[in-house]
Amino acid sequence: MTSYKELGLVNTREMFAKAVAGGYAIPAFNFNTLEQMQAIVQAAVETKSPVIMQVSKGARNYANGTILRYMAQGAVEYAKELGCENPQIVLHLDHGDSFELCKDCIDNGFSSVMIDGSALPYEENIALTKKVVEYAHKYDVTVEAELGVLAGVEDEVASEVSHYTKPEEVEDFSKRSGCDSLAISIGTSHGAYKFTPEQCTRDPKTGKLVPPPLAFDILHEIEKRLPGFPIVLHGSSSVPQDEVDTINAHGGKLPDAVGIPEEQLREASKSAVCKINIDSDSRLAMTAAIRKHFDEKPGDFDPRQYLKPARENMKKMYMHKIIDVLGSNDKL
Repeated sequence: MTSYKELGLVNTREMFAKAVAGGYAIPAFNFNTLEQMQAIVQAAVETKSPVIMQVSKGARNYANGTILRYMAQGAVEYAKELGCENPQIVLHLDHGDSFELCKDCIDNGFSSVMIDGSALPYEENIALTKKVVEYAHKYDVTVEAELGVLAGVEDEVASEVSHYTKPEEVEDFSKRSGCDSLAISIGTSHGAYKFTPEQCTRDPKTGKLVPPPLAFDILHEIEKRLPGFPIVLHGSSSVPQDEVDTINAHGGKLPDAVGIPEEQLREASKSAVCKINIDSDSRLAMTAAIRKHFDEKPGDFDPRQYLKPARENMKKMYMHKIIDVLGSNDKL
């Protein structure tokens, strides 16, 4: 058993309470590689922001759970080395799909876990979430649950259609499950293709897709029913068109990729939404920089030559999200 406290990590309880009270959201960035971790830590330190480093089941399988655990410990020490005396870093399991997976993460140093029972019948979702909560709370690990289903594909999480969270269920669910935060569905979606062209309109000047607005009426109703309770938005990458254009200009093929407009995420951050998940934007920033580098310097073969600009581009994106979208800067 490895406690996250031995690794210098924190859970989300105090972090979320401050975010809800302060009207900002904590960035939750997924990572699988050293370069992603470095960029996340550099951005968080330079902006003086708390940060959640997320690991999906797929990331653990790809990079190895033990390696990722020590990367998180290394992230804490790296932040201190960069001048942050008291870094606030969470190691979080994103979309845990079983009690066994959540338990394994808790036993191996995660400070927060998500149990995603959203595809299960309502009572089964409550029962599974409660089981995870009871185990996690023994070790002061916080638990995120999900109510409602997001469309889209990201790692092993996939659904063709979304089902908005029902506000009338949130009080009963949160009370009976004991979860510490609740991911809801109000129109966000996983992946780089969050909406089909049929769901969008097109800007007559640019020809770019304009996605439908988020269901803020549902969010506000949930806030009324669960005042002060931490709410989470998954699938909240904005799919920056400049990164998509760079990818397409240098041999990529991402037609009609579209995400959540940043002004909507900015508005959500000022509400009870205190954690916003961003994964696809990091992938796009990394891929855009690498494709551009290979196109312009086809003779390069040292990974450091193309991973360094990729790291810098991700850092730039992370800092933009922290400062201009989520408002979590200068909170340490």
